[in-house]
Order: sequence, then structure tokens, then C-alpha cells
Amino acid sequence: MKIIFNVSIVILFLQTLSLSASEVVATVNGEEITQKDVNEFVVTSIPGASFSKLTESEKKSVVNKMIERKLFVKDAEKIHIEENPAFIKELKKLKENLMLNYWMKQKVEEIEIDDKEAKAYYKRNFKKFIRAESVKVRHILVATNSEALAIILQLKKEKIELKKKFIEFAKKKSTGPSSVNGGELDWFVKEQMVPEFSNAAFALKEGTITEKPVKTQFGYHIIYLEKRRKKGSVPFEKVKKEIVKSLRLVQFKTKLEKLSEKLKKTAKISVK
Repeated sequence: MKIIFNVSIVILFLQTLSLSASEVVATVNGEEITQKDVNEFVVTSIPGASFSKLTESEKKSVVNKMIERKLFVKDAEKIHIEENPAFIKELKKLKENLMLNYWMKQKVEEIEIDDKEAKAYYKRNFKKFIRAESVKVRHILVATNSEALAIILQLKKEKIELKKKFIEFAKKKSTGPSSVNGGELDWFVKEQMVPEFSNAAFALKEGTITEKPVKTQFGYHIIYLEKRRKKGSVPFEKVKKEIVKSLRLVQFKTKLEKLSEKLKKTAKISVK
């Protein structure tokens, strides 16, 4: 079934990877869809993905889904869904949860943690901040050894733009979920991956690929090593925010318990 509607789409955004957050990429009956809206939609729909890393057809699909969403919302408004008793009940719950989330966030951020307190925590828990050797890689996953070998041979021809070509191949040929991100994986230590994959990744030099396909239970991988982090302690300044957040949460828990007791004393409570 086709949905017919009057809509104007700005398609220039498909020809660039960097647009301002406020740039309008489409309008639906006069209502704008901005680059920020699109980015947020992709991030929430595909964890770890970003709009700029999608293929042209994927970008078009995302915008089309957002256009449809606008149209469906308008259709829901026409039949006065917001007046449905069940809708009103659910909306009340959502509002309460949102209020609590913002209230707790505000209360946590009000708690002040000075450098002295944060540094003391860092010293007491120094072992927590010793970082194991880790790597950041991209990979291409295919079903057969011959497919992997063919890709490796093509990539070997690239001397200057190996990374760029690898990303292109990952998007087009990889069967893994990371293909939308050009095969990009998050930082990992050796123990986090299956031995075959980890051993091959950690044996690479930065900016190089595996000479042979790496076989695992998932298929055949070609791995590209982007960066390597050596084992060592993480400086205080790099983990300061994490420490402050942790200390705030500890103090907030104590304050929350006291506030709960205080509010209960002045409230009329009846338990059945």
C-alpha cells in the first residue's frame, strides 16, 4: 500500500558527511526534520552507529522512516489518540518517570566533590586504574576463506588509503553487525575476544591488516589495527569525571535514604 503525501525533501545532505545539527534535511507539511533529529534517531535505533557512517541507501531509508513517523503521528492526532483513557494513564506514568529521572539527575549534580576527595579515592583504589594492554580494530567478516583471501589481495594494493578502502569494503562486504560502522569495534583487551581473533589482532602493527584470513566460529575475518594502548596506569585527570560521578552516587544514596525518612514522617501513608 502506498501512502500519498505532499512533502519536500532536501537531498543535498546525502552528498556530505558533515552537516550542522540545525540544518533541515526534510520538511513534512511544513514541519522540519533537522540533522540533529536524524542523528538521534540513528543512535537510538542502531547502537554504536552514526548517520555519517551509513551508506547512501541507508541514509535515504532513515530519512524516509522519519518522514513516515511524522505522518503517522499526525494521523494519530486526527483521531484524538491523546483523549483515549489508556493513553492518558500511560502518559501519566511516563511523565512521573521522566520527572523522577530529572529530579535525581539534578540532586546528584548538586553534590560537590572537591579534588582532594577525588584524589584520595584514586589513591585508595589505584589498582582499579591500571589498564591492561588493549587494541582498537576494524574487521570484515565473510562466510568463506576464498572470499576473505580475495578481499586481502585487493586491500594489499592500497598503500596510502588502506583504512579508507577497508571501511568501504566492510560496509559493502562484511556480514557482521559492525558493517554499518565500517567494521569498527570498541577497545578491547586480549581476554575479551575469542583467542583466534585476539591473537591475530594483537600481533598486528598499527595501520596494517592480517595477511591471512582469521577463522573463528563466526566465519572468516580480515582485521585492521587502528590503535594500540600499552599496559599502564590511567592518569588521575583522565578518570577524574568517572571518580566524581561514582562519589556523587554514593553520597546521593545516603541523602536519598535520609530524605525518604523525612518525607515519610510528614506524609499521610496507608498500607493495605
